[in-house]
Amino acid sequence: MLNDNYRKRKPITKADIKRLRDSLPKRVDIGSEGTKVTPKNEEGPKPENAEDASGVAPVLEEHLPEICVPLSAEEIRSFQVYASMLREKNKVMNLTAVDDDNGIAMKHFIDSLTLCPYIREEEAKTGRNDLTLADIGTGAGFPGLPLKISMPELQVTLMDSLAKRLGFLSEVCTALSLEGVNMVHTRAEDGGKDKKYRESFDIVTARAVAALPVLAEYCLPFVKVGGVFLAMKGHAEDEIKSATKAIALLGGTIEKTDTFRLPGTDMDRSIIVVRKIRPTPARFPRKAGLPAKEPLS
Repeated sequence: MLNDNYRKRKPITKADIKRLRDSLPKRVDIGSEGTKVTPKNEEGPKPENAEDASGVAPVLEEHLPEICVPLSAEEIRSFQVYASMLREKNKVMNLTAVDDDNGIAMKHFIDSLTLCPYIREEEAKTGRNDLTLADIGTGAGFPGLPLKISMPELQVTLMDSLAKRLGFLSEVCTALSLEGVNMVHTRAEDGGKDKKYRESFDIVTARAVAALPVLAEYCLPFVKVGGVFLAMKGHAEDEIKSATKAIALLGGTIEKTDTFRLPGTDMDRSIIVVRKIRPTPARFPRKAGLPAKEPLS
């Protein structure tokens, strides 16, 4: 699990970390006019309680080697800017209950990046490095946006039912100059019926937004035949047992399940790899609200 299936990059050094800290913007303004990143040396007043998220870098530096995901200094700087914008926006909009540097780095960024080796495996199998990935119910952008930062060749679609969240994520993408990110405002049940998105993605993922039988109905309709659904869960043994028939009904099969401890924490994590082996029947997903109310069994 989480071995050497990742893109090789020059490892970061302590000197890199110092340089990126020095270059990190000290103020991020988020408002109705859009997003402005103010450089450290630009004159002007600083807002009260401005956040620079400088504590993100050392956490990433310490724990990313444990999941075999190397990042460049510039990519770590992007994560700091993302964290800073998240903390600022979280003051006026409920995006996350975790808004300290250590928590954001560990429970959002590193947790999201545990998918990287699985995506590398798919790249190796397909011989492509421009795979399409959909993050269903992305919320504050996890795991889709951290994956895009660390794997810029991915073509990422962030799907959510709340337009304001997607507006924030669009601001982050603009601030980080990220290309190849598509925002889709829809419920999963409606998007899964849309011909534009149905069975059109190489990889689909979601991070613990529902029990696995429900999550499978949300996500598998988006996966191409031959592609994979990567479900991110906590302790999932019981959910896997209850979801096996539902996954088969939706056209998938559980290829493997990896369970591990999130680095630097006492939290167990599971990644369930579901391969799409045949088309999802046209009647799925069912109408909005029904998958959660009456899970497939």
